[in-house]
Amino acid sequence: MQSLQNLYGFDRGQLEQLFVEQGLQAFRGRQLMKWVYHQGKTDFADMTDLPLRMREWLDDHCHFALPEIEQQQMSTDGTVKWLLRVAKGDLVEMVLIPEKGRNTLCVSSQIGCVLDCSFCSTGKQGFNGNLTAADIVGQMVLANHMLAAKGESVTNVVLMGMGEPLLNFEAVIAATNVMKDDHAFGLSKRRVTISTAGVVPAIDKLREVTDVALAISLHAPNDELRDELVPINRKYPIAQLLRACSEYVEALGPARKLVIEYTLMRGVNDQPRHAQELARLLKALRCKINLIPFNPFPGSGYERPRNKDIEYFQTLLMRNGFTTMVRTTRGEDIDAACGQLVGQVQDRTRRQSRYKAAVAETSPQPVIVQ
Repeated sequence: MQSLQNLYGFDRGQLEQLFVEQGLQAFRGRQLMKWVYHQGKTDFADMTDLPLRMREWLDDHCHFALPEIEQQQMSTDGTVKWLLRVAKGDLVEMVLIPEKGRNTLCVSSQIGCVLDCSFCSTGKQGFNGNLTAADIVGQMVLANHMLAAKGESVTNVVLMGMGEPLLNFEAVIAATNVMKDDHAFGLSKRRVTISTAGVVPAIDKLREVTDVALAISLHAPNDELRDELVPINRKYPIAQLLRACSEYVEALGPARKLVIEYTLMRGVNDQPRHAQELARLLKALRCKINLIPFNPFPGSGYERPRNKDIEYFQTLLMRNGFTTMVRTTRGEDIDAACGQLVGQVQDRTRRQSRYKAAVAETSPQPVIVQ
């Protein structure tokens, strides 16, 4: 039996091509998008301005399928985390961060993550492949379903959940195209952010196909430290990364800036010398800096910095002329904060089992009283 195509994974160009291949005009693809994303209709029989024969063909060959919600958790601060079963059967997580006049959705792009940054819990789960574009778009559809009860919708999307988005390039671009399309979600290009640990060739390719906001997970001001924290730096060192970043932001135009993400870990990268080195490193790059206090997880080996060190680090960067924000930790009580997402991954790298063994070795052993 032929498998059905999940049309949540098709952007406008792909839908138009689908109709052209069936001998119809391209504008029929736009009509379908409006039915789905503006009217909330996914039954082809309801799409009455499409030719009957096309509706019948779509019903036989296509469908709209969302990830299944396995669990939903609500933080005391209003943050919501979902555990979702996706097309491959694995479980991934997405997080909604509500604020006054703003609903930010943190979506996953991969099942686990192959990069294994030392301070991120997601990487310790291993890796089992890429999410489809439909899995990514489906996360936004599900969040909007929940928000609709309050008359609200997702206002900002950040691809900062599980996975490295630029290692799932085609699916991520298709999904972000849907997010920005006026016939779909209609988000501004400034309100869709791709976060990368520094896949340089993909950043070069990115500027040719999109104009979304770009965030760089830097976390260190020099190659020696970044090699330890972000292993992909050994392949694409900081000089190469900043060259690609500079060319991307120049392509966006003079009014746009990159976001530099910098997770602060006590005694590792949070000292004044690190702040001064970071300021020198970024002085020629049009950017703003987002400081993220480390969010602990078992076996990480890192600690959250002291508040006074966070504040002084921010002060030093601001004195050097950088717009610098400290990200408020949200959803920590449900493990929904930055770097804490784990899901349930059918790991094919064996990293998960090694991590669990290492945690067991370092955990206090129970005292048995005779």
